[in-house]
Amino acid sequence: MWIYSWQEIVSMTAAAIVLDWLIGDPRWPTHPVILIGRWIRWMEGLLRSKNDSPSNEKFKGVLLTTTTLIISTGSVVVLVLAARSVHEWLGYAVCTWLISTTIAIKGLKDAAYLVYNPLRKGELADARKYTGYIVGRDTEALDEEELTRAVVETVAENIVDAVISPLFYALIGGAPLAMLYRASNTLDSMVGYRNDRYRHFGWASARWDDAMNWIPARLTGILLILVALLQPGLSAKRAAAAIRRFAHLHPSPNSGIPESAVAGALGIELGGLNIYGGVASERARLGWPLRPRTQQDIVYAVRMLYGVSFVVMGGLLCILLVLF
Repeated sequence: MWIYSWQEIVSMTAAAIVLDWLIGDPRWPTHPVILIGRWIRWMEGLLRSKNDSPSNEKFKGVLLTTTTLIISTGSVVVLVLAARSVHEWLGYAVCTWLISTTIAIKGLKDAAYLVYNPLRKGELADARKYTGYIVGRDTEALDEEELTRAVVETVAENIVDAVISPLFYALIGGAPLAMLYRASNTLDSMVGYRNDRYRHFGWASARWDDAMNWIPARLTGILLILVALLQPGLSAKRAAAAIRRFAHLHPSPNSGIPESAVAGALGIELGGLNIYGGVASERARLGWPLRPRTQQDIVYAVRMLYGVSFVVMGGLLCILLVLF
């Protein structure tokens, strides 16, 4: 398993979760995800031209995806090997830090509470502004129910993207594979859109991200059912039923699983009408509207996010007890 044993990788992954719980994801200029994003923007400007045919755009999109993944992963390999050559414990520290930069438990919670706190005070203008930071839809006219829906959907979806997927790949291949995933997800978030600008150029990035999230998304569904079973007031039975009934209706092959699970567990409906740049888009409705959505659902969604991370940490600690 690369240069580290599985015991070492499990230990570093567990330490990375703790690091993210405590410190989160500070946006330093040298943060790996920021550097990956700058590379993607630079490559897009270099590769794209106005008169490209769809096939040329797809080819250039494949080139963007491939070079980004190779450079992101290769850079981490070089960095970890260099740190390890100085001292074994420096190698551990660098690898742990790099894994922690690929997950965003605290960052996701902070983003959700940036909306929840103004909502709690009745400050809709601020809540709309901060919601606009985390979703692509128009937020200027959203009421409390719709703002809540946007945040809950974001938290639910990102339990896969920001927690389980990077941890899954970290456990398979340490920091290099975790960064490979983060580069994949960054590509998807920047160019993987089905609009006129990126339909062809972002095709490879979107499909690759779907493939990498396929197994983690289904593991996330299981973990969310377990969390719903353990947390009072949530329904594990409804979470499981919602996944079976609604997940396949989502346009993404993966995002429908966590969103359906959270909707079912809370007894609310997610999905519905979104406005993007003034254009209406009807998304599949997930879950059963057993009650109106309220701002407190943001708190419940964050608790489910942390519940999943606690369950994963508990599993890692059990593995370490067995291995050592």
